[in-house]
Amino acid sequence: MKKVYFILPEGDIRTGSVFIAIEAFDVINQYIIDQGGAPYYDIKIAGRGLSRSVWNSTVRLKAGDISKLERPDLIIIPGLSEKNDYSGKKNRALVKWIIEQYNEGTELASMCTGSFLLAATGLLRDMECTTHWNAGKLFTAMYPDTRLCADKIITDCKGIYTAGGATSSLNLLLYLIEKYNGRQAAIYCAKMMQIDIDRNSQSAFVIFEGQKDHADAEIKKVQTFIEKNIEDKITVDLLAEKFLIPKRSLIRRFKKAAHSTPIEYIQRVKMEAAKRNLEINRKSINDIMYEVGYSDIKAFRTIFKKIAGLSPIEYRKKYNKDYAA
Repeated sequence: MKKVYFILPEGDIRTGSVFIAIEAFDVINQYIIDQGGAPYYDIKIAGRGLSRSVWNSTVRLKAGDISKLERPDLIIIPGLSEKNDYSGKKNRALVKWIIEQYNEGTELASMCTGSFLLAATGLLRDMECTTHWNAGKLFTAMYPDTRLCADKIITDCKGIYTAGGATSSLNLLLYLIEKYNGRQAAIYCAKMMQIDIDRNSQSAFVIFEGQKDHADAEIKKVQTFIEKNIEDKITVDLLAEKFLIPKRSLIRRFKKAAHSTPIEYIQRVKMEAAKRNLEINRKSINDIMYEVGYSDIKAFRTIFKKIAGLSPIEYRKKYNKDYAA
């Protein structure tokens, strides 16, 4: 049997991700039993015990002592509060244990913001990883030596897997099930749990809010100007001239403050406005394109799909109830 341990560190843990992940493995165990085989997954919860208030009840999880358990084949870290210090004193022994298990051949996986604990081990250094898109800025600030791909649903590198946020982490479970048990088992699990299999991007879920948590007052004025003039064609040259900042200096300062180039920021702001329009009204794609300052439909569609992960038509069908299939 493949020994799979769900790790509970000290700190705030999102218990829902633990339960639904265990259910997925239970579905596959039953699938294999129904075909005359033996259960494939041996599931354990390890780390610390957990008590959590849920409405007017209390949920308690009893966790096994990591020092008394056999080496697992796979360690899964569920969603956590990204604000906790998972590399601190309370979790030092757990972090050390995770590193030791990996060095002895155990695979590691994080769901959603579980990547923060995984990154605290140092094992993600110079490797691609992902997390919930809304935690991306904090993750990059805390772990700048990782290569965060916040648009991805799943990353797989050297026996370490990471997944995007919340229910997107279910796609990681399907990915692992397909790897260990085959495509048909993964399809069966997807159908039984009603998971959209083979999703590979978080882009359609991202809400762009702009990065203004910085001290460059002039760049904040540039950002505000961009956001208030969505319908205009805005270029870097125009911004440099208007705000009396040399073009090269503007690009350098903007990237340092907002973590993107001015062009990228302009595109993100305009596409966020286009997304909102597609979600709430029945305007034509062309009308929406003009309203966000584009006149070339091919360029608009290309940039929209690059940022949103879907074409404008696909996005509207997904999020506008009047166009739902």
